[in-house]
Amino acid sequence: MIAILLRPCRAVLLASAAILAAASCPGAAAETYPNHPIRIEVPYAAGGGVDLVARVVAKGLTQSLGQSVIVENKPGGATNVAAEVVARANPDGYTLFIASIANAVNPSLYKNLPFDIEKDFAPISLMADIPNILVVNPGIPAKSVAELIALLKKNPGKYTFASAGVASSTRLSGELFKSMTGTDILHVPYRGGSLAAVDLLSGRVSMYFAAMPSVLGYVRAGKLRALAVTSLKRSGSEPQYPTLDESGLKGFNETSWIGLMSPAGTPPAVIEKLHRAVVAVLKAPEVQAVLRDQGAEVIGSNPGEFADFLHQSIVDTARLVETAHIQPE
Repeated sequence: MIAILLRPCRAVLLASAAILAAASCPGAAAETYPNHPIRIEVPYAAGGGVDLVARVVAKGLTQSLGQSVIVENKPGGATNVAAEVVARANPDGYTLFIASIANAVNPSLYKNLPFDIEKDFAPISLMADIPNILVVNPGIPAKSVAELIALLKKNPGKYTFASAGVASSTRLSGELFKSMTGTDILHVPYRGGSLAAVDLLSGRVSMYFAAMPSVLGYVRAGKLRALAVTSLKRSGSEPQYPTLDESGLKGFNETSWIGLMSPAGTPPAVIEKLHRAVVAVLKAPEVQAVLRDQGAEVIGSNPGEFADFLHQSIVDTARLVETAHIQPE
């Protein structure tokens, strides 16, 4: 009878030992990773610039890792809804997060966030940087930045600018533009770049500092008018448009960076495996062609470089939030 009772106890002990062994050997987890689908949480609606980069990378990772990499759009809370989901997820490499400049802005806008973007996440790679492009509805009587500024100054409070979210680079660009030009424009936030573009097309809003992938198709089709880009150098894919710096707003530089992160505590070997896979995807000629055609600059940093970049981005955006008096709304 005792022997019979001991057998299940021995089984429990053996199972416990196996679990402890796996926990003490993170390399073992990496050897079998991934063995089921991976989910990437995108904190914006489908169709915007961040979403486009996420889907291009997810497709490449699906092919290289041999498991489905699924993009889930979870807009809301200035990206904080999706971020909290990932911060609380099991740190096993199966729930990832697409980070953007919004995650550097939010610590300055929201004082009681339920997570810390630097402490509760493990950087994998800074994947790309996308200039924003100033676009207006064709009904706006301005064909240059100078003409637009003159129009805005003549009609304070009449015109609006859209953004992809309260803490997005598209909003920061608009607020910086307002600050540098001394113009009065009403901010209208959306839950993603594609939604903002739709209302710009219909004339519900006047202008939009859009992430390039979300509006280039409309610009090329003549449905929106592009005036300038927000980076310090002209876009490689659309060099005909001047920079705002060239257009008289000296030093204007605001772009949308995009990175991949995992919950803190993810085994280093899994992070390294993901990092190598992401960099390989970004180096693929067909991926570079797609991203560059949409105005993106491919980066593919290592985790340490991304961590340093994120920290500096938090410092820099805090300065902009203070000087431009940006509020959460």
